[in-house]
Amino acid sequence: MTELDSGEPTAHENRSEEGRRAHASRRTFMRKVFFASGATAVATMGGAGAWAALADDATATATATASADPSAVPSGAPGGGPGGGAGGPGNQTITEDFFGLTTDGKRIDDLFTIHSTGVRTAPVIAAANAFLAGLTDTQRTSTQFTVHSTEWRLWSNVDSYARQGVSLADLSDAQKALGTALLKSALSADGLETTEKIRRINQAAGEAIGNTNSFNEDAYYWTVLGTPSATEPWGFQFDGHHLVVNYFVLGDQVVMSPCFWGSEPTSMEIDGETVTVCHEEVVAGLAFINSLSAAQRAVAIESSTKSDESMTAGAFSDNVVQAYTGIRGNALTAAQRTELLGIVRAFTGRAKADVAKAALAEVRAHLDDTYVTWAGGTGDDDAFYVRVHSPVVWIEVDCQAPGPLAGAYGATQGSGATQKHVHSVIRTPNGNDYGKELLRQHYLTSPHHR
Repeated sequence: MTELDSGEPTAHENRSEEGRRAHASRRTFMRKVFFASGATAVATMGGAGAWAALADDATATATATASADPSAVPSGAPGGGPGGGAGGPGNQTITEDFFGLTTDGKRIDDLFTIHSTGVRTAPVIAAANAFLAGLTDTQRTSTQFTVHSTEWRLWSNVDSYARQGVSLADLSDAQKALGTALLKSALSADGLETTEKIRRINQAAGEAIGNTNSFNEDAYYWTVLGTPSATEPWGFQFDGHHLVVNYFVLGDQVVMSPCFWGSEPTSMEIDGETVTVCHEEVVAGLAFINSLSAAQRAVAIESSTKSDESMTAGAFSDNVVQAYTGIRGNALTAAQRTELLGIVRAFTGRAKADVAKAALAEVRAHLDDTYVTWAGGTGDDDAFYVRVHSPVVWIEVDCQAPGPLAGAYGATQGSGATQKHVHSVIRTPNGNDYGKELLRQHYLTSPHHR
C-alpha cells in the first residue's frame, strides 16, 4: 500500500472572436489559481527524471519542488473540499496534488502495469495528428499542452465553467469535421452517438428556455495533451456541459477515464424526432437492483429515498476517499454478476470494441471485490443513485433534481430527483485516472527518460 502523506451570438465569427478573447483570460485566471493555492500537480514517484517529467507545465511550484527535493511527496489529504468532494458551481478548481480515488487514503500497488493489450491505437493517432494539423498556429497553441499538464484535471460538467483549449464555436466546419473524426476513432458508434445526442439536447433545451448563450451545441472544448505518438504517452480531452471525455494513450494501452455523461432532459422532441440519451445506464442499474433477493437488497440499498444530488466523484474530485459499501460481488449469483457487468458495459461500451474489451477484462478480474451501493426507488420510473466500486473501476449513476434546464421539460428547479436529469461518471481508482499510473511507470522505466 502507498501512504498519502498528506448572453447569444448569432454569427460564427462573433462567437469565434469571443471564444478567443475569453480563452486568454481563462488561462491567466487558472494559472493564478494554481500559484495562489500552491498546488504542485505532480504525482508521487521516485527518481528526479520522473519528477521533472511530471511537473506541470503551467505550475511554477511543481518545477521548484521537483528540483529541490526529488524524493518529496505531495502534501494535503483528499477529503470533502475542493479536489476531494462533489463537483459543482462552488467547487471549480484544484487545491490538491493528484493522488486518485481510494478507500482509505492509501493506493493499492501493482494494479496497473505497462503491457501489450492488442488495442489498435494507430487510427486515433492519425486522427489526432490530422486534427492538430487542421488548426491554425494560434488555435494549436491554445489547444496543445504537455502530457503531464494539470489541464487533464481542469474539466467540469457545469455549463458556466471557464474551460481551456479551442471550442467548437472557434472552429470552421472543416475543422469541426476533423474533431468529429477524432471522436469517431476513439469511440464506438454508441459512444459517438451519445456525445452527439448530449450536445443536441443541450442546444434544444437552451432554445426552449431562451438561453443559448449558456446552453448550446458548440460550447465544447478540445485539448490535446502531448504529441500523438505510437510509443510516447499522449491523450486528448473533450469537455463541456454534461459531456467530458478524457482519453490517454501509451503504446497500445488506453485509459478512458474520467468520463462524464449526462443530460437534462434525458429525452426531448427535436425537429419531430424523440432524442433520448443516458438511458442505458439507467436501465442497467434498475435491472441489477431488481435481480437481487430481498435479503440482498437490504445489504445493497443504503436508503430508499433519493436526495437532489448524490454524486461523490464528479469534477474536481480526483482524490475522494470512499470506503466500500453495499453488496459485494462474491455474494452475487452468476446471473446477478452478469447484470452488474451490464452497468459497467454501459460505460466501457462507449469506447472502441478493443478498448472496451480490455477495460471489461480488468473489471472482471476484480469482480469478487466489486461493491454496489444503491439509494432511491427501484421502479421503472423511480429516481435512484447507484455506485459500482472496485479496485479498478468507479461508476456513479445519479438521477438528480431538475436544474437550470428544468423549464425545457416543464419542471421546476430543485423539485426532487428525476430520471429526466441524469449525471454519470466512470473513473479508474488507485491512481490511474488520466492514465497517471501508467505515465508514472513510463517515466520511471523508459531508458530515454532516466
